[in-house]
Amino acid sequence: MADRFRITLGQLNPTVGDLAGNADLARKAWAAGRDAGADLVALPEMFITGYNAQDLWMRRAFQLDVARHIEALAADCADGPALAIGAPWVEGASLYNAYLILKGGRIASQVLKHHLPNDTVFDELRIFDAGPLGGPYSVGNSRVGSPICEDIWHEDVAETLAETGAEFLLVPNGSPYDRAKFETRLNHTVARVVETGLPLIYLNMVGGQDDQVFDGASFALNPGGQLAVQLPLFEEAITHVDLERTGAGWRVVDGEKAPRPDAWEQDYCVMVTALREYCRKTGFGKVLLGLSGGVDSALVAAIAVDALGAENVRCVMLPSEYTSQASLEDAEEIAKALGCRYDYVPISGPRAAVTDALAPLFEGLEADLTEENIQSRLRGLLLMALSNKFGEMLLTTGNKSEVAVGYATIYGDMAGGYNPIKDLYKTRVFETCRWRNANHRAWMQGPEGAVIPARVIDKPPSAELRADQKDSDSLPDYPDLDAMLEILVDRAGSIEDCVAAGFDRDVAKTVEHLIYISEYKRFQSAPGARLTDGAFWLDRRYPIVNRWRDPS
Repeated sequence: MADRFRITLGQLNPTVGDLAGNADLARKAWAAGRDAGADLVALPEMFITGYNAQDLWMRRAFQLDVARHIEALAADCADGPALAIGAPWVEGASLYNAYLILKGGRIASQVLKHHLPNDTVFDELRIFDAGPLGGPYSVGNSRVGSPICEDIWHEDVAETLAETGAEFLLVPNGSPYDRAKFETRLNHTVARVVETGLPLIYLNMVGGQDDQVFDGASFALNPGGQLAVQLPLFEEAITHVDLERTGAGWRVVDGEKAPRPDAWEQDYCVMVTALREYCRKTGFGKVLLGLSGGVDSALVAAIAVDALGAENVRCVMLPSEYTSQASLEDAEEIAKALGCRYDYVPISGPRAAVTDALAPLFEGLEADLTEENIQSRLRGLLLMALSNKFGEMLLTTGNKSEVAVGYATIYGDMAGGYNPIKDLYKTRVFETCRWRNANHRAWMQGPEGAVIPARVIDKPPSAELRADQKDSDSLPDYPDLDAMLEILVDRAGSIEDCVAAGFDRDVAKTVEHLIYISEYKRFQSAPGARLTDGAFWLDRRYPIVNRWRDPS
């Protein structure tokens, strides 16, 4: 019996709905495995459709098209290694999240996902039927067990596979990034390895889909939990992993062990990747944004340049009489440091026209938030006009703190197609700017050095919609606000939790009220890069009409 088994791992980037393109990526990985003498070429969960395809998976025409592409793929990859690929699969009246093993021109084996996730961004329980607990499949000289993604988070699937003869575990995943996800994956997989005594290979995809970024970071563990292989985060890779038969069974041969960047770099890479992928997969080559001279728009401009290149980013300053000279100078300095186009479009003329048009209706009424919002909405109108004229997608620049409490103008500064910092609290915006100034990586298309001036980071935040305005006039200081938001939003905590953390009860209740009454704004807001499992959109879903408040 041969004492080696080679798996070619395709840590690749599928596009949701691009069945032909995803099948071509599969053929590329299979050809690389064939040329390297692989026994098995493995691709991630739902690779043929991309992940997360949501209700698209339930369309009958889509399911039939998937089957056609799988059949063609099996025929094209008949002579060579087996090909394992994730796909939605219909059996009778049931739809499964399946892992299909293609050998000899046909589907030789299939694995059906047993545990269907129904939390955060996942609602597979609504879409798929749960498969039975099953056994391993045979490839060459080995019996392989493949718990599919969520299945590895539970004991029963791996235990059943071990009891029915699996010699190692190959785990296909469509697992998106959040800050704690890698440690969570590692904890679960180490537990399964210890319980079963089997080697485990964890395979994840890369790339962006809407708000989610799949971070790759595929790895292999030997019994005892020792790390044998670690693939890089966020990078596509076709890698050959060898197993060697020993007296105690298969063991993964030590291979690449890519370093893991720190949390700040991971977050920044996710924001860059999310924007670049969203533009590439939706067909936008260029973006624009309103550059106010403030820290949020400065960070978005840096992310955009790092994602797309300075030649594909337009920054627009739209000043009013409340725009400070410092903001004018800072905006221009940021654009120059990043090397992108900088346009100057004052809003005084359009604002006067709107004021005159509304004067008969507003006669005798005091100026208030209405007039402030007119400025923001005029900026949104002018930026959308530039977007339409030049085919550049408009980026919004609101941080998570603002998005949480509604400190943003719907149809104004919330107008746009994508928000790279939507899941980044204001306190993290400041630190991320400092990190970017001090660090540069090969995947960044922007220049090295301090691209965001220190005084932009250090000055008191202001919307500059009225004289001497500061964010702190309307909101708690950001360190306090963000700490309460992390309790109320990210951890779904209570007012009592805020009080226990040292915050005033009335202030906490005001913050809670702002969160709930701003739901309608978030419902209409642009998607943005997901960094946490408490992100606004699919992770956190609340009704727009909601009269409940924490009674404590």
